[in-house]
Amino acid sequence: MVRTGELLDVLLAGGLRADRVTHVERLPARPGEQADWPTWADTDLVAGYRSLGVARPWRHQVEAAEAAWSGRHTVLATSTGSGKSLAFWLPSLTAVRADVAAAALDPGRIETFGRRGSVLYLCPTKALAADQLVSVDRLLAAGHARDVRVATCDGDTGFDERRWVQQYGDVVMTNPDFLHFALLPNHRRWARLLGSLRYVVVDECHAYRGVFGAHVAAVLRRLQRLAASYQAGPKGGPATPGGATAGMAASGGRAQRRGPVFLLASATTSDPAASAARLLGVRPDDVTAVTADTSPAGRKTFVLWQPPELPGARAAELDDEDPWATPLPLPPIDRDALDDAPGSPDGSAAHDGSAAHTVMAPLEPAEGSGPLGTGERVVADEPDRPRRSATAEVADLLADLTAAGARTLAFTRSRRAAESVATVTQAHLREIDDSLAGAVAAYRGGYLPEERRALESAIRGGRLRALATTNALELGVDITGLDAVLIAGWPGTRVSLWQQAGRAGRAGSEGLVALVAREDPLDTYLVHHPEAIFDTPVEATVFDPTNPYVLAPHLCAAAAELPLRTEDLPLFGPGTRELLDVLVERGALRRRPSGWYWTHADPASRLTDLRGTGGYPVRVIETTTGRVLGTVDAAAADSTVHRGAVYVHQGATYVVDELRLDDDVAFVGRRDVDYGTWARWLTSTEITSVTSEIQWGPITWGFGTVDVTTQVMSYQRKHIPDFQVIGTEELEMPARTLATTAVWWTAPESVREAAGVTAELTPGALHAAEHASIGLLPLLATCDRWDLGGLSTELHTDTGQATVFVHDAYPGGAGFAERGFALGATWLRATRAAIATCRCASGCPACVQSPKCGNSNHPLEKAAAVRLLDAVLAHAPHD
Repeated sequence: MVRTGELLDVLLAGGLRADRVTHVERLPARPGEQADWPTWADTDLVAGYRSLGVARPWRHQVEAAEAAWSGRHTVLATSTGSGKSLAFWLPSLTAVRADVAAAALDPGRIETFGRRGSVLYLCPTKALAADQLVSVDRLLAAGHARDVRVATCDGDTGFDERRWVQQYGDVVMTNPDFLHFALLPNHRRWARLLGSLRYVVVDECHAYRGVFGAHVAAVLRRLQRLAASYQAGPKGGPATPGGATAGMAASGGRAQRRGPVFLLASATTSDPAASAARLLGVRPDDVTAVTADTSPAGRKTFVLWQPPELPGARAAELDDEDPWATPLPLPPIDRDALDDAPGSPDGSAAHDGSAAHTVMAPLEPAEGSGPLGTGERVVADEPDRPRRSATAEVADLLADLTAAGARTLAFTRSRRAAESVATVTQAHLREIDDSLAGAVAAYRGGYLPEERRALESAIRGGRLRALATTNALELGVDITGLDAVLIAGWPGTRVSLWQQAGRAGRAGSEGLVALVAREDPLDTYLVHHPEAIFDTPVEATVFDPTNPYVLAPHLCAAAAELPLRTEDLPLFGPGTRELLDVLVERGALRRRPSGWYWTHADPASRLTDLRGTGGYPVRVIETTTGRVLGTVDAAAADSTVHRGAVYVHQGATYVVDELRLDDDVAFVGRRDVDYGTWARWLTSTEITSVTSEIQWGPITWGFGTVDVTTQVMSYQRKHIPDFQVIGTEELEMPARTLATTAVWWTAPESVREAAGVTAELTPGALHAAEHASIGLLPLLATCDRWDLGGLSTELHTDTGQATVFVHDAYPGGAGFAERGFALGATWLRATRAAIATCRCASGCPACVQSPKCGNSNHPLEKAAAVRLLDAVLAHAPHD
């Protein structure tokens, strides 16, 4: 283990890079606090943990395990590497083994088979489920407790293996998507599992936010309802949907509730008990929250870092993530784009990294889409004195740390950046020692599962010293003993930042973290204002399980699983009865005296997609060998694996020969090329219908449906490493349209003149107002910022005015824009207050800067935005 002080010296290069450090934060060490093993804990499991090096558990592990064993829903929200898995596996595996032992003692009784309990483990990604499978197998082997049958089951599981899991699995590891599409609709095949379900483990539950979180909340309610139906009867009397504590019964010293106990593991978030209760559909008082982290933590040195200026150079030629080669001859515009989409670990749910870098995001468009109402995405003028790109800087730092013997993760914002950092780092290390280059690799979504498992094993075992990764490794895959973490650009939330930073110095050792700023005002602000990072609490997990746009298709799915009864309605929340009436009126459900029924031939589960991925992944196949190299998400395929695109896989370059969208296949050939490809696209926003419209004098407020259409038009080849343009090729790609709902307000020239907002200030004032209003709407609409998109433009073709749009980032809308329209004056006053009361001089993340602005938060005019909002609100109704 390399000492942190030595690693900081490596970063500083003997003082040559000291001017790049804007702040050093010393986070003190924390001693661990242990507790005795619970008396009820299975002795073989305890022996297994001890043989794996856990002599005694940490106090927070015992507190969470005790709460779960007593029959209470429990959420454990502690830092990365604090051992959350022990807290949920100890009670759940003990319960299963107790049932196994009871069956062995009296094998002749017919009810013995039904008494053997089961556990369902849910997590956001297949990678995490596979990692937990390895960990549990290791524990059971160490404790000689091989009588527990553990398996993963997801969309990749074959029919025969799936049938074995249905019949024999004691611990089943899967994800919410499989639960929604396969397990719940076919619940009769899973009757044994559901009827014996003791615990449901919901890992990394902070990932369930926004619309994705609302979907998962509905899925968990459907699960509770079916489990209760299978567990009702002579064994314990009538089941209580939602696991109400009134139905408790003692069994073997363990309090059992009728229905499973939920164990949730989370990163450190704001008010985890409230979030967990909202996810499960219970009262916060019914959830025990354990938040005091008693695991040891070594001293952590957190460095804020800004790359150096490159005088006289053009940023477009130097930034290895710049999507376009040269600025187009158009004025600076609002070209915001979503970075890493929620619900998937590296943005793969919607696109490959930032839309401002390489791809489009038709299902989750980001803030802003064009100048003068055209919707064209163009490159704004770059600063006169650009700085070195964060990815290039991180590659240098990673090479130096690797050469010094450190084990490091380098987090990047996109898949392209992960490959770039790994490749450049390897090139640097070859100049020192050829053998060192083999100690660095890339890790990202789109790799085949076996390749990702091999990389995880290699970094865990020390065969690799460094991985350049997307946020795919942010979640709880068990990688310990790392010396340092490099973060190329603000990851979007403080929860993500601390999750990534927590990889350094795990297991109580010292660690070094460096946040390297991208050339973006948000990143620049943060590295120069450390209080915004270190003195600001982490965000809450925000989602609305009663959102009718989300809940309606799940009520249909629930009715298809089992007819909905009146007694089921409280489980799904207030307003459910009224929503069912609407579904009956529209013919989706049929009402009978006994309940609500799904009577259609098509599966109701197909009415909605939890993540909104937009289609099946596109397989990338090597033409000559037929080997599958990986996958690209459907939303990213047009811009990343179009004909002629360069596809990089672990440093090897391939060129796409053919993209067959109908077959979800891209054929590539292995070629050594000295260039990369960057897609160019157009996006337009069109009002298709106006549902409601009101006038505030000269101001028009509108709500209706819009089409956000994106089409890849061409791509450019740029020479690497100098990024000179060497060619442009036209493409014929299909247009992708997101039909959604939006709210908009206009700012006529007379209003802008009254506010003193000149033509030069108008783009920045509108842009700042758009960013701030998107940041404030989640307070009124119970959504997440990533659930929204927007546009601000001096002249929109449909309104004929300067207009600010905010739209739902989901097909058909999700109710957020509609809520904004209903609370227009309240919303805009809150927006104005947030900007005006912020103590910054010209705009910061607390007011007008956005963490997902693809136009690098430019232009922004804070003062002009306040004046403009004052002028607009002067016409607002007084009520």
